[in-house]
Amino acid sequence: MQLAGPSPARCSSMSNDFLLRNINTAECGSENTAELEKHEVRANNNFADLFRMRTIVNFYIHYLLSLCLGLACIVCVCLWNSRWRGGFAWDGSPQQFNWHPVLMVTGLVVLYGNGAVLYRIPLTWGHNKLPWKLLHAAIMLSALILAIIGLCAVFDVHNAGGIANLYSLHSWIGIVAAALFAIQWVAGMAGFFLPCSPISLRKLLKPIHVWMGVCILVLSIAACISGINEKLFFVLKKDHPYSKFPPEGILGNSLGVLIVAFGMVVLKILFNPDWMRPDYRQEDVSYTPILQEENE
Repeated sequence: MQLAGPSPARCSSMSNDFLLRNINTAECGSENTAELEKHEVRANNNFADLFRMRTIVNFYIHYLLSLCLGLACIVCVCLWNSRWRGGFAWDGSPQQFNWHPVLMVTGLVVLYGNGAVLYRIPLTWGHNKLPWKLLHAAIMLSALILAIIGLCAVFDVHNAGGIANLYSLHSWIGIVAAALFAIQWVAGMAGFFLPCSPISLRKLLKPIHVWMGVCILVLSIAACISGINEKLFFVLKKDHPYSKFPPEGILGNSLGVLIVAFGMVVLKILFNPDWMRPDYRQEDVSYTPILQEENE
């Protein structure tokens, strides 16, 4: 008589089936987990791409607005001085003075503001910074030259007419802004252009350069709007008093509002952390001279 019971082969088969089911279950679980992880990665990437695209579009809206406001400022100041102030000359006459507001608004405000936001343009990200640094320096140098010519125009007119120089608050703010701008440009060229400048100097100069740039823009805007108001008080007296809202006064006030609006948009661009060049956000930034700049 044989004893009843499971055969060894059958036990082995059942054990193998159990192991296979566990392995298949584990494999299915791992595949599901991997698919979920891939789905989450794709979702995060899509969200990041969407956020990046929205940020870039938002930037270009503000940048286009700043360009339009800057152009409107130049058109208004040229229209004001050509239509109501008798045009332009360079002979010591009041028409020579008209170059002063045109050049100061164009140089110290519009060109300066556009040069300041140059590194915020996404087109400059991920590329060699050398051409953009050269363009930044060129724009700022152009703005400085225009500002110097504008100062020469007003000093010549004052000296030819026996008028005192630098007595008003407008002139004090304006000359301080121009002097700081000249120092800023020279210091920037020495610190970021010359290969012999030490790394410690560039690290120290960088935040000062950025902070000083914002201060110069604010001072330039203050000088321009105070100068516009001062000029309107001087010229609108008897026949067309300022208080009667003459067309020239309205245009001058509008010019001041446009300058303030331009400055606000530029400052918005400069202070938005999402629009900063990516390498600016790094804590450990490598400061290299402009002549040694490499692709980033």
